[in-house]
Amino acid sequence: MKKLLFLFISVTAFTAFSQTKIVAGVKFPTTTKVNGKTLEMNGGGLREKYWIDLYVAGLYLENKTSDAGKIIYADDEQAIHIKIISGSVTRERFVESVKEGFGNANHGKATAEQIKKFIGFFNEDIKEGDRINLEYSPKEGLIVIKNGTEKGKIEGIEFKKALFSIWLGSTPADSTLKKGMLGKG
Repeated sequence: MKKLLFLFISVTAFTAFSQTKIVAGVKFPTTTKVNGKTLEMNGGGLREKYWIDLYVAGLYLENKTSDAGKIIYADDEQAIHIKIISGSVTRERFVESVKEGFGNANHGKATAEQIKKFIGFFNEDIKEGDRINLEYSPKEGLIVIKNGTEKGKIEGIEFKKALFSIWLGSTPADSTLKKGMLGKG
């Protein structure tokens, strides 16, 4: 009986462990659901700036690929999950980074109105430990979820292309993070 109980506990623990992946010390689920579709973690990595670890991000796709252009232009379910790991990330710095990122985005088109709306989803403080999920589906558009609460959505593939270009475009926020998200890290 003890052996059976030990075997059950071992299998359960292994199954739970295998359903997560550690990226830069942060646990991410190996799969997530967007609009009813199961997506697999394509890759992930650490965002650094001036030698400060800011956040860890994971990219989820229906079919894994290392082709950034294919990901940016795909009109199918995708997600980027972010965990803030530094107290240096504040709402003000986040907004500044978003504006800079859209300024560098070289794919898609985010209008000034869409960028303002996106920034408005982050009207509360951002602090260490926060989780931000950016989930896209052709039917719903881009949905922003912070700590499990939906903050809003923005429709349109062009906005999604511009947003994903921040991390995956030819001028990414962090080239090492881009490599990691593409599964090359």
